[in-house]
Amino acid sequence: MNRLRYIPFVTWFLLLALANAQNSNESLTAQRQASRLSENLRSTVAEATPEERSASIENNQKTLTSGKYVVTQSWSQEKKYRRPYHVNVPRSRTLESPDKHKRFPVFIFLHGNGGNARSSMQGFMRRHEKMVNRYILVFAQGYQKSWNIVSERSKADDRGFIENIVQTLASFKNVAPDDFSIMGNSNGAALVNQMAIETTLPHIRNYITGVSQLNAWQHDGKHFKAKGDQNQYHALAAPMKGKRLMNISGTEDKLVPYHGGPSTFIPANDGKLEFVAAEESIYLWAREMGYIGEKKTHPSSKTGRLEIFSYLNGDVVHYKVNQEGHGATRKVTEDQLMRFLKTKKP
Repeated sequence: MNRLRYIPFVTWFLLLALANAQNSNESLTAQRQASRLSENLRSTVAEATPEERSASIENNQKTLTSGKYVVTQSWSQEKKYRRPYHVNVPRSRTLESPDKHKRFPVFIFLHGNGGNARSSMQGFMRRHEKMVNRYILVFAQGYQKSWNIVSERSKADDRGFIENIVQTLASFKNVAPDDFSIMGNSNGAALVNQMAIETTLPHIRNYITGVSQLNAWQHDGKHFKAKGDQNQYHALAAPMKGKRLMNISGTEDKLVPYHGGPSTFIPANDGKLEFVAAEESIYLWAREMGYIGEKKTHPSSKTGRLEIFSYLNGDVVHYKVNQEGHGATRKVTEDQLMRFLKTKKP
């Protein structure tokens, strides 16, 4: 927990100390003690987090601002570990916002294995100038530059980490609490899939996965699976209904094979990580979200090297990027991404 959350408690303590003073000497002593306590707290916070902003929901104005925030977690690899995420809030207050209260939708991006939040933030904002002005952008940092899926380096509670971010940000007055989207690339996309499988948070509307469709641990051919504390993927899961999903995959991807099967490089508990075929993966999601038709064998539309398989009026959609490998995510334009994000159910 961010230490700044303790400030309201200290304020209460100061008032109590003054109220209990029996005479002027006691009152003066209480004031001096309270002043030293408050000064020490401010000093401690400044030294511990010189570049961080408070994400405390006790903030009187409750307006989210750009900056670096943290979530403190403990797990087998760390104790009270401060996990950072970076937030960029649109500067202009005059841009058209999704509702009359000028609340902005939130777009969370999860980097791939070996990546980091800060460089992902710089690259994404450079390539998505329109979104910078229309969305609160959030870039979370995976522990040891990875996300805890199957056999990755991180053993952290990453779903808990992202859910904490969502719940915290949803409390601010300039945030649209029911309009969150989460996008991940590669290993980050694997976590997005797991979030879509397991989370029960109502805030998240859209899930976007780049170059990582469902793996065979997340769906065994019959059922979606919860990860479990030890990454055994034994328990059956029931994803929330009414969610919107978009997947982008490249036909020449050697790391995450488009047509399914084991990865050449990514390890798993029993060898190499196996994947569901990309077109089968999106069909499984469409069926889970209420689609009752047959799996599409031909694209709904084409544009350039992109073949688009659309289900449920575009609520579940797959972008097949022909002749592209593990960099296929960038072949979907900002406008295409925004059209998916802005489409709301009637």
